[in-house]
Amino acid sequence: MVRKLEKPLRMKIRTGDLVQIISGKDKGQRGRVQRVFPRENRVIVEGLNLVWKHQKPRRLDQKGTKIQIPAPLHASKVMLVCPHCDKPTRVGRVRGQDGKLHRVCKKCGEMIDATK
Repeated sequence: MVRKLEKPLRMKIRTGDLVQIISGKDKGQRGRVQRVFPRENRVIVEGLNLVWKHQKPRRLDQKGTKIQIPAPLHASKVMLVCPHCDKPTRVGRVRGQDGKLHRVCKKCGEMIDATK
């Protein structure tokens, strides 16, 4: 079910983050987040949760093909991998010295955004 809100939900996972899948057919595998859908609370992880897409032939001399594409996963099925301690972790938010909110690893306490 898709939530209908005026503004998008704030997600703790962003594009480019390294995540680990915690449930499903690809459990335990890691990959980079390609795309984030805040309204649906879903993410696309590169090379994981692959599904087959059947393509029709576009021209008369062309054959139909099957290609594998990554499908969106619910954000609750992935955990962010801390770049400092290299473990899947929950994400906290702390206000920094500059007054902005920064993401923090709940296991080691290091700032996650500082490495980007």
